Amino acid sequence: MSHVPTPDLDAYFARIGYTGPRTVSLATLDSIHRHHAQAIPFENLDIQLGRRIAVDLLSVERKLVHDRRGGYCFEQNTLLAAVLRALGFEVTVLLGRVRWQIPDDVQTPLVHAFLRVETPDTGPHLADVGFGSMTLYRPLRWEFETAQPCGLEPRRLNRRGDLIAHQALLGEKWSDVYLFAPAPALGIDLEVSNWFTCAHPDSAFLKNLRASRTLADRRYTLVNSDFNIRHADGRVERRVIATADELLTILAEFFGLHFPPGTRFGRPGMPWPQ
Repeated sequence: MSHVPTPDLDAYFARIGYTGPRTVSLATLDSIHRHHAQAIPFENLDIQLGRRIAVDLLSVERKLVHDRRGGYCFEQNTLLAAVLRALGFEVTVLLGRVRWQIPDDVQTPLVHAFLRVETPDTGPHLADVGFGSMTLYRPLRWEFETAQPCGLEPRRLNRRGDLIAHQALLGEKWSDVYLFAPAPALGIDLEVSNWFTCAHPDSAFLKNLRASRTLADRRYTLVNSDFNIRHADGRVERRVIATADELLTILAEFFGLHFPPGTRFGRPGMPWPQ
């Protein structure tokens, strides 16, 4: 029988600053989810350093926990799924099509991985610590057409025939974050989706530098040269990054991502300071 690796729970909990119970309950899931979202930023910087993204548990744990880096959905939710399973939660990995800020007539591939987590006291929840600028702060109850306070903006699940839309309310408009079928994702599908995201020439993650960190009262978002702080009351602070050294400072100060002086991301001519 092949060995299935298990996460280093003590190291993970130290990384996210979690000291609460390890019981299988919604309270545990909710607290771990919040601590993870605050502590481990979303980012695609390894892609801009010319590296492929490995999503086996040992690689993900080394990068996000021991090296104190961030990652994108395949890394973030692989780690969270392993931790929750080690605690005794039943976890299903799902794949969705990103729809956030994408026109209705534009097709998108299955490149977002997230989780359905069963809790014995309150039933299933959608957990997702890896969607960048719209990462959930708290897990979303697996209920439909009901607005839920999941962080900076209300969220809900909306039925679309055989599909489900995860939606966010900004202002007075509900917008799709991603669209998915509730069937479990196969391991090979996750491998292919991760490869497309980090290596396909048409992937937005090759063409754009991204980082995001979600807190209880604000969210930091970096897209290329644009750095925004969106507050819970709707205020947005905007800053345009002018130099490569300023970019390194922003990454360290707001995202906890530290790179050696002189580090440069991507090739010359990309839409961020070189």
